[in-house]
Amino acid sequence: MVGIVLVAHSAGLAVETAALVRGIAGADAPVAAAGGTEDGGLGTSLDLIEKALAAVDRGDGVVLVPDLGSSVLTARLLEEPGRVVVADVPFVEGAIAAAVTASAGAPLAAVLAAAEEARAFRKLNGP
Repeated sequence: MVGIVLVAHSAGLAVETAALVRGIAGADAPVAAAGGTEDGGLGTSLDLIEKALAAVDRGDGVVLVPDLGSSVLTARLLEEPGRVVVADVPFVEGAIAAAVTASAGAPLAAVLAAAEEARAFRKLNGP
C-alpha cells in the first residue's frame, strides 16, 4: 500500500490532519505526520520527514503532501522517482484523496493523480 506523509510547518496541523485522514480513509491507512521542528517549533525538519517516510513505506511508494513554502522545498529533497513523490495539492483535500485511493490498493501513480485531482474540487456550485 502507498504511504502518505503530511509535511506541515506545525506539528499540531500535521497530527490533526492525519487523524482526519484516518477517520475518512480508515484507521489502517498508512499516514504519518511530519510537522514542525524537533524542538516543537514552527518550521520543517528533514529528519522528522525521513522518520515519517520510513514509518509508512510499505514498499509501494510514498506520497509527500506539504503544506506550503519551505515544507515543499524540504520534501523535494527526498523525491525519488517511482518511489517517493511530492504532491502539489491542497493540504487537507489532497491528503484525503491520496489516502482514500491508497487504502483501495492503488499504485503510486494513481494515488498521486487522485491527490492532484483535489485541486479541482469545488465546495460550491456556480461562479
